[in-house]
Amino acid sequence: MLRGFVQSIALSSIILLAMNYTGLANLSGRLKTSLVGYVSYSSTWLCASNGPLAWPFDLRPSFCTTSDFSPAQRPMSRPFSTSPRSGSNKEFTYQISSSYSAKGRRFNASRNVFNYNPFVRITKTATELASGKKDKANRPESGQDAFFVASVGETSSMAFGVADGVGGWTESGIDPADFAHGLCDYMASAANAYPEGFKEGRLHPRDLLQIGYERVSKDDSVVGGGSTAVLAVADPAGTVEVANLGDSGFIHIGLNAVRYFTQPQTHAFNTPFQLSKIPAKMLAQMAVFGHSKPFAELPKDADVTNHTVRHGDILIFATDGVLDNLSPEDVLKVVTRYMTAVRAWVDTEDGPAVSDKLRQLTDLRDDGTSANKTLQAILATAIAGESKQASLNQKRDGPFAKEVQKHYPREGWRGGKPDDICVVVAVAVENEPPQAKL
Repeated sequence: MLRGFVQSIALSSIILLAMNYTGLANLSGRLKTSLVGYVSYSSTWLCASNGPLAWPFDLRPSFCTTSDFSPAQRPMSRPFSTSPRSGSNKEFTYQISSSYSAKGRRFNASRNVFNYNPFVRITKTATELASGKKDKANRPESGQDAFFVASVGETSSMAFGVADGVGGWTESGIDPADFAHGLCDYMASAANAYPEGFKEGRLHPRDLLQIGYERVSKDDSVVGGGSTAVLAVADPAGTVEVANLGDSGFIHIGLNAVRYFTQPQTHAFNTPFQLSKIPAKMLAQMAVFGHSKPFAELPKDADVTNHTVRHGDILIFATDGVLDNLSPEDVLKVVTRYMTAVRAWVDTEDGPAVSDKLRQLTDLRDDGTSANKTLQAILATAIAGESKQASLNQKRDGPFAKEVQKHYPREGWRGGKPDDICVVVAVAVENEPPQAKL
């Protein structure tokens, strides 16, 4: 009994440290516990020159790692509001793909990709999810990272985003992937069922996050866990509302420029905002032994920004496996390289412009064939592949490495930070105006 009693105390202590991220690990060798990284820029506009790239090109590198690092967080910084709503009558379609790679797994661009097909709905209902109809074997190979893409009811709006499970829960025998994937599953099912369960009016991402959080918290098959999240609701008028909680992030790219990127939400150095489901037994132990509760934010704590897209804009939602290894400027360079390679962006006498080929490049045929060759799939796999390369490159210092060097110069950290990687890419395509009848 005494041994079990002591183990209970130790378990609570481990969980508190893992979830609060306040105890800095003994930094030896290659930093066995990940520390923070984020990059701050004086301007929200970053520009990149067009780099040459041969076509056709191979998007199937093979990388692997066995290093074990816990998720990295970033210092607190609040984002600002962005583009005003446009008064035009333009209508947009959002062509969406995702790419991902679990830490310690090889990246295969032809397999580690999801292409949203508007002609097929495969999302389970909330009742099916709550009844335990979750097939973990069919989860994407994204580790503790998760994503979702869903149409908003019978409207022409879209909801999509990513969630990053908090790795510290593994110390207590809880798989944080269950919480992150469950959260995304419930958000997708709620968006599909809209307006059921929502207030009247348009769908807001923070409300969608609230419903997803409530439902995963009530799901007995999800014992506990926590995650960050960033998601959007994009309407056909070109307005995109984004909700961000934690240190995953959103990047809005226009013609050869970064128009906006989110700043991470943190309590302090290495302590991100996160949604959490804390088991009742754990809460009882904390009460008995006088431990303070771990950080556990609510959806209402998410920062919300509004954006207006133009034809050919790229919307990127990524976990810190991407953002700890690539800065917004790095992401812009990758996007610019591939957009110019496929002639989606072209040089004209008046400067850079969106090509007339954009609709053709993003079009997904009804039967789903050649989906991996669409522009959105190429961009998603390119960003994920570049992130994977950077995470394993011991000579390339990304945002994570630079922050460790800044705060802990004696540790000698060099190179990338291996982690789960997940990115969702949406290309805004202006619909062609209807032809007048003769």
